[in-house]
Amino acid sequence: MTAPESFQPSRRTLLRGAAASGVLLGGIALPTTAAYGAPAPRCYTRSEWSARPPKSATSVTAKPDHIVIHHTASPNVTDYSLAAAYKVSHWIQDLHMDTNGWIDAGQQLTISRGGYLMEGRSKSLSSINNGQNVLGAQTANHNSHTIGIEHEGIYVNANVPVKLFDMSVLTCAWLCTKYGLDPHVAIVGHRDYNATQCPGDVFYARLPELRDRVAAVL
Repeated sequence: MTAPESFQPSRRTLLRGAAASGVLLGGIALPTTAAYGAPAPRCYTRSEWSARPPKSATSVTAKPDHIVIHHTASPNVTDYSLAAAYKVSHWIQDLHMDTNGWIDAGQQLTISRGGYLMEGRSKSLSSINNGQNVLGAQTANHNSHTIGIEHEGIYVNANVPVKLFDMSVLTCAWLCTKYGLDPHVAIVGHRDYNATQCPGDVFYARLPELRDRVAAVL
């Protein structure tokens, strides 16, 4: 949303104000007023990480009303490279298609431990950009109205990597902007819907912080 002509602050003014309010991500100061919607973070597409095609067509649905935070429950690797992000995307897709028997990766988005954002289920990125969603398989009985973000790792006891958490903030802010959602209402943990430890006690305890930081970005 563009500010009225009577109030068009300079970039320097915006950055100074953001820095003063403490909203800094990766050293970048971001405006905190809701008049400035969050931009899309860099998202690596399925073609970039060479995803397998889905077994059948993906259904495009209306915009979601909740963003579900997951962890992959995979090892907390120390390889934070883009190559490692590609690797975990392949692992998730293979698990979901070959073991679970789903048509594709269940989640719409994945964030690696190195903070790389990856497209998950087919057509997820284009649907988000169009204000829509794809029907996933990430939250049983609630897939029709939710969008899911897998976060690489297991956070039952371990801390969440800074780059992963920062990218989660940016990603949730982008989704809240695209879908017109209130982060304090929309951002939930997988365990809020299903009987699971996901996204782990440590990550779940940080969801209030995640909501607050997303709201600050917006």
